[in-house]
Amino acid sequence: MKKTKILSILFWVISIILTFAISYYQKLTGPTYPVAVSHLISNSEVKAVFPRSHPGDGPETIKVYAGNPALIGEMKYKRFKSYDDWRVIEMQRRGDSLFAEIPHQPPAGKVEYQVFLRDENHTTVPLTENPLIIRFRADVPALWMILHIIFIFGAFMLSFRTGFEAVFKWDNAFKLTIFTVIFLFLGGLVFGPIIQKYSFDAFWTGWPFGTDLTDNKTLFALIFWLIALWRTWKDRANRKWIIIAALVMLIIFLIPHSMFGSEIDYTKIEQ
Repeated sequence: MKKTKILSILFWVISIILTFAISYYQKLTGPTYPVAVSHLISNSEVKAVFPRSHPGDGPETIKVYAGNPALIGEMKYKRFKSYDDWRVIEMQRRGDSLFAEIPHQPPAGKVEYQVFLRDENHTTVPLTENPLIIRFRADVPALWMILHIIFIFGAFMLSFRTGFEAVFKWDNAFKLTIFTVIFLFLGGLVFGPIIQKYSFDAFWTGWPFGTDLTDNKTLFALIFWLIALWRTWKDRANRKWIIIAALVMLIIFLIPHSMFGSEIDYTKIEQ
C-alpha cells in the first residue's frame, strides 16, 4: 500500500512536469513565437527579437539594436494574403536602436515583414532569411485567459495521470477519466471558444467551419476521452480506451499551438 501511494505521488509529479514541458514546446514551436536574431555587421553587433503576434490596439513597433550609428535600417511589409505591393520604409534611429512600425490590422489580420540593414559601404543585409508573418488579435480579459489556462493545463495533467492509473490497473481510473473529460471540455470547448471570440471575433474556426488545428485537435482529443469514459463506465476493468485516449492526447498536443489558425484573406474581401 505504501509503495502504491509513493508511486501515485510520483506519477502526479511526472504528469505535472510533462504538462509544463509540452506546453513550453507548443509555445516554442508555434507560428506566433518571437524570432530572435543576432548578426555582426561592420564589426558591430546587431540584435533583435521580431514579434509574430500583436495583442490589442495600435501599431506593432519593431526594434533593432544597432549600436553603430552608420548602420541604416529599412523595413518592407505588406498585408499577408493580399494583392498589396511591398512597402519599404526607413527605420528611425533613437540612440543605439532602430525603430519602425507595422500598421494595426483588424483581428486575425496578418502582415508579412522583413528588416534590412545597410552599412557605410552600401552593403545590405537581411536580418531574417525570409519575411516573417505577424498576426494581430484583440485583447482578452485576464479572467477568461486564466480560466482557459487552468482547465486546459489541468486536462493535460489529468490525461497523463489517468493514463498511468490505467496502465497500472489502479482503482481510480474511471474517476480520473471523468475529471479529464470535464477539464478538457471546459478548457477546450467552453473557455477556448470564448478566448477565440475575444481574440478573433469567432467562437470556433475548426471543423466544419475552418482549419484551425488547435480547435480540431481539442475536439479530436475530447472524442477519444468520451469513448474512454463510455467504455469504462460499461466495464470498469476495461482500461484499454483510457490508455488510447491518453496516447492520442499526447500525440496531437505535440502539434504546435495556433497552426492554421484564424486569418483574414484580403484577396477575398474589398481592398
